[in-house]
Amino acid sequence: ALLRPFIDGIPLDLASRLLPVKTKFKFSLASHIHWHSKSQRKHADKAKDQKQKAKISKTGLLGIVDNLKSTVERLHWKPGETEWGDYYNNTNYSDSSFENKKAIVSSFLKASEAKSLWDLGANDGNFSSLGAEMGMQTLAFDIDPIAVNKNYRALKGNNQVKMLPLVMDLTNASPSLGWAHEERDSLAERGPADCIMALALIHHLAISNNLPLERIADYFSKLGNQLIIEFVPKEDSKVKTLLATREDIFPSYDVNHFLEAFGQYFELLKSENVQDSFRSIHHFVKRQ
Repeated sequence: ALLRPFIDGIPLDLASRLLPVKTKFKFSLASHIHWHSKSQRKHADKAKDQKQKAKISKTGLLGIVDNLKSTVERLHWKPGETEWGDYYNNTNYSDSSFENKKAIVSSFLKASEAKSLWDLGANDGNFSSLGAEMGMQTLAFDIDPIAVNKNYRALKGNNQVKMLPLVMDLTNASPSLGWAHEERDSLAERGPADCIMALALIHHLAISNNLPLERIADYFSKLGNQLIIEFVPKEDSKVKTLLATREDIFPSYDVNHFLEAFGQYFELLKSENVQDSFRSIHHFVKRQ
């Protein structure tokens, strides 16, 4: 999110303030970030001789680059716990129903014949990889940085799978940025993808974020030409959890209203119920 206001990179002085105090006692980080930042602040208001050139040998410059490279390579993120970081170990699917869901999604992806795929709630990429393994150029979006990091680490070094994990909050998706709003395209302007997926996502949008089904369908129609979406009804334990601490003000949240709302923008190709669950998965194509 910091890359929105700082599209050319996070300023050095801000990076220095954000890092833990203990990093000031690690020589490499201190020299490359904290001392450098302090030097910038010290000389920020002093007049500079534009003709003055830095005196550093090629050997010295290569030494700085090599030290910076080795510093970055030694960095390892130790994530904390988040709601979605361990999602697949805390689902309400049995092993058989989970495998059945993967089989349904695989068949729908194969039928789509898509060349590009956006998974809008990808978690750690378990289902995104199904499309990537079919050769689809895949973007795996998720709001949780730990889940995205798990996906990235699993993919690192694997040049055979065309998948890019990205952190994104779909309810506050990337806007147009920069000069005249033209330096960086918004998410919608980068599409539409041949196919988008929204698995175990709609109840979070409709209930947690109070978004009407019609508005969700409208937005999804702008992002993809085909849609593979999982509907999670009120009978599902995950939805019951969402409604446990709030009033149920969603009388239209059911599969019939869902199909009606999405039918305004998409044509339904096929629906499948996930075995041993209340959930269903639907394959739509956008109306012309």
